Amino acid sequence: MASDSTANRRGFLARVLGAAAAVRMTVPGHAEAQTPRPAPSGPDAWLQEVKGTHRCLFDFPQHKNGAPLLHILNYLNTYHEAYKAAPGTTGAVGTFYSIGTQSSIALGFDDGMWAKYGLGEYLGLKDKSGKPYMRNVFHRPTGDDAHLLMQAFQTPNIPELTDAVPAIGIESLQRMGTKFLLCANALSGWCLELQARGKGKATDLEADLRAHLLPGVTIVPAMVIAIEKAQAAGIRYNRQ
Repeated sequence: MASDSTANRRGFLARVLGAAAAVRMTVPGHAEAQTPRPAPSGPDAWLQEVKGTHRCLFDFPQHKNGAPLLHILNYLNTYHEAYKAAPGTTGAVGTFYSIGTQSSIALGFDDGMWAKYGLGEYLGLKDKSGKPYMRNVFHRPTGDDAHLLMQAFQTPNIPELTDAVPAIGIESLQRMGTKFLLCANALSGWCLELQARGKGKATDLEADLRAHLLPGVTIVPAMVIAIEKAQAAGIRYNRQ
């Protein structure tokens, strides 16, 4: 007979991972549930990618060891699991911007950029062995990266969260209906910071980084305006 802790763990994972899998499997059919509205163009075209009748922008200029990504997963899954929202009727937006070693802007770039510019060391993020990450750990995290969440929440190891960590990855959340944005103004400022840190010339850094965005990440002119546009389009706001 399973212990209470084992049963609780299975229940938690069923809610988190089961719902996540269900949403991922059914997202392609979401268009049928949409209410027609004018299609944005130009720098606001990304709004067309935020589908659903329940939509929320999660504003996180700081990475906080991936905790905001867990909150996005919680939002999408709870609507699906507790509110029985039909597949494709929930959508989310995540924001990558700001500068400094706590900023979230590095989350928008691929593994090659993390290795080339030592972004794991820059952010102070280390793997289980204690070495700075040489890959974008938030893109496709594994159970071995669960310690980052424990550090974020300042808790002891919570086994139930370990198996849920892959579902909070950027790629996973994109499949579930999340759109990620990166601020152009913040990127320029960040490249000046990296230049001051001896990482190279700002113009070269920006060209390199722009060429290595994660798939599906959109650069917007200014995050402050993107947030305003999202609210005008009926997307709710959640500060992280």
